[in-house]
Amino acid sequence: MTIQELQQEIIRIKKEKDICILAHSYQTREITEIADFTGDSFQLSVQAQKAEQSTVIMCGVRFMAETVKLLSPQKKVLLANPVAGCPMAEQMDKEMITAVKEKYPDYTVVAYINTTTELKTVCDVCVTSSSAVKIVKALPEKNILFIPDCNLGSFVQKQIPEKNIKLLQGGCPIHARITEKQAVAAKNAHPGALLLVHPECVPEVVKHADFVGSTSAIMKFAEESDAKEFIIGTEIAIGQHLSYICPDKRFYALSKELICPNMKATSLADVYHAVCGDGGEEIQLDEDTMRKARVCIDRMIELG
Repeated sequence: MTIQELQQEIIRIKKEKDICILAHSYQTREITEIADFTGDSFQLSVQAQKAEQSTVIMCGVRFMAETVKLLSPQKKVLLANPVAGCPMAEQMDKEMITAVKEKYPDYTVVAYINTTTELKTVCDVCVTSSSAVKIVKALPEKNILFIPDCNLGSFVQKQIPEKNIKLLQGGCPIHARITEKQAVAAKNAHPGALLLVHPECVPEVVKHADFVGSTSAIMKFAEESDAKEFIIGTEIAIGQHLSYICPDKRFYALSKELICPNMKATSLADVYHAVCGDGGEEIQLDEDTMRKARVCIDRMIELG
């Protein structure tokens, strides 16, 4: 089959079998085109919660599928490609953070959404890249242990100097590998372009940005801006998607290294096999784990 024929077959089967397909924005174009919803990880979980379908397929990574299951425990949730993980989410585990909490008992643990469900069970509140500053600022506690991304934590720290934020060494290896030298070189190569970066980038890169925000925020900024040229400092797929959305604008990758192999692990064929029922992996979480993990997510929703 051609790509178009495979897409049409997936769309036919998902309607027939009452399936909702979610695709993170870092997925390839042929996958986002057949998705019911595309966006950031938590945003997709909320959309799945509202969707009428009883089965949900996540085209993304494991922690995202787990979050969908946490918000919609009554639904069948499949991860399209079982090997698609997240190095950041897997950097810290429940045992490690439990030990750190014992060392700093007066610290509130703020967990980035990019963490496993098991780790969330020992955290106090969850945040996304778009809500982190707002939620940490709203917390009554002054002492904050921010995990796992020290770069996002550093970004939050600069916005809220009145908080005492402790960071651990962790983060996204894809965003973190981008250097200040590369940021400066990209701006010199495209002097008329605005630099838009994700806060998972190191502070030395962030300081050169014209805009810092989540994936969805970067896309929204580029779509609404009067500027015609942009350097995109997040996964390379975003610039590609934007070139379709805004063909009259030019988008340049900050670095060709901004490719997430875990996000690219999912293929259109994986989605096809998942909707057919002979592919993907069903996410199974026990009730006790879900109940404990929901505490930090519910507090995030409560705070904004």
